[in-house]
Order: sequence, then C-alpha cells, then structure tokens
Amino acid sequence: MADFLHELVGSISQGASGNPTVAMIEAAFAHHGLHWRYINMEVIPEDLGAAVRGAKAMGFRGFNCSLPHKVTVIPHLDGLGESAAVMGAVNCVVRRGNKLIGENTDGKGFLKSLQTAIDPRGKSVVLFGAGGAARAIAVELGLAGTKRITIVNRSEARGSELVGLLRDKLKLDAELVVWNGDFSVPASTDVVINGTSIGLYAPEARLALDLDSLKPGMITADVVFSPVRTRFLDDSAARRCTAIDGLGMLVNQGIVGVQFWTGINPDAAVMRAALEKAMGV
Repeated sequence: MADFLHELVGSISQGASGNPTVAMIEAAFAHHGLHWRYINMEVIPEDLGAAVRGAKAMGFRGFNCSLPHKVTVIPHLDGLGESAAVMGAVNCVVRRGNKLIGENTDGKGFLKSLQTAIDPRGKSVVLFGAGGAARAIAVELGLAGTKRITIVNRSEARGSELVGLLRDKLKLDAELVVWNGDFSVPASTDVVINGTSIGLYAPEARLALDLDSLKPGMITADVVFSPVRTRFLDDSAARRCTAIDGLGMLVNQGIVGVQFWTGINPDAAVMRAALEKAMGV
C-alpha cells in the first residue's frame, strides 16, 4: 500500500502543477524506489485545524506549510523541534510515533548549503534582512555556533525583535544596524548573506552595500533562487569572494524534509537536476 505525503499550502500557492518543489521531492522518491507521493494542496486558513487533524487521522508521514500557515499551524501540532520553537515558525511537519512535530527547514537548508564552503562555528556574519527567511537563517547559525551576527535591516522595530531573540534565547553576540544607504561590511566579517527578497525575479536589482568593503576570501550567499546568479553574487564573485546561490538552499530544504519524513539521505544531484528542470534553469 502506498504511503502518502501531502504538502499543506496556503491559497497563495501556485498549485500542484506549478510548484517546482513537487518535482524535486518526487524525483527523490522515484530515485530511491520509494512508493510515496508528494501532493500540493491548497488549504484556506479557517480549514487549517481540520486539515491537520485529517492528515493525522489518515496516517500522513508529514507535510510542508507555506504562508500563511507557518505560525498558525503551531497550536494544532503535538510539539516543536528546537529551531522551530526558538523562531516560532514551522514549515515542515513530521510524524514521530503518533505525534505531529513541527520543524523548520528554511534555515537548515541554508546551513547545509553554507557548510559546503565554510563551517560557521566561531565565525562573524553579516545578515541583510529580518523577515522569515533571515530569521530562520539567524537561528540556525546561532545553534551551529556562529560567534557574532550583525543584522542589517531597514525596519528598526523588526530588526530589534530578531536581535532580541538571538540575544535572549541563544545568548548570541548580535547587533542591529539600521540599513540606510550603502552598508559597509566590517573587515572582520567571514560571511555576508542576503536574507531579503531583493533580486528575486529581478536580475539587475542591487543590494545596497559598499562593494569595496567585500574582501577576497569572504563567503557571500543569497536566499534568492531566481535568477540563480543574482547581481549580488556576481558582484561579490568579481571581488574574489566565494559565492553561494539560493538554489542550493532550496534543494537542501527538500533534502532535510525527505530525511525527516523517510529516514534516508536522498541524492542531492538528482534533486537539484529535477528542480532546475522544473524551473527551466
């Protein structure tokens, strides 16, 4: 009998045929001979509780949550993983025994991608943004032992909230710089991350930073996955930084999810190839 794994998404989802994540994860299932399915479904907010109860009753192995369900799903779950509890958001639910446990793979996916270039333990990081992706990344970096995180954000209130979380819950050395004009990256920085949507579907969009402050040997990373090579990454690579694209983060989110649900380590190359094909890259 087939095991069915359903993706629980909000009404802003593209639909089953348009979501490249479906192709990526089903490619992993097929490659590893798993008779599983990953199905994209739209659930309106008022039906969220019923959908979670239904998934549990029918023995679903888990599901993903996208906006607007990442926070509101929490009261309907049986518990939270470490990083999800810290950041207060869930994008991946895993059945463990008869319990549905909320996890967050946003930051975990980024961390796995970053670790192909550098171990963040003891490192100094500059992170642009304080929204959902940046928040998830900051928490995972903190849990991985990052020494210092500078949050650069236009909204002082939102940036201060994230810095407060990092200081209070993770005891991190964190500070906020209000983003006004071109930010100059401190020379002691090891990793520079664009955790904003600047550049998404906009190849010429410019991240407001002083490019001359980027030094050879720094690691630069972008959460933007389309285009795969953003202007930020091209500009930093031209200054001999090691540039990491956002597609790696997306692939690794899928990998972590499959690991949670199935217990296997899926083939990353198979998943990336399927994602690139689905996205027309």
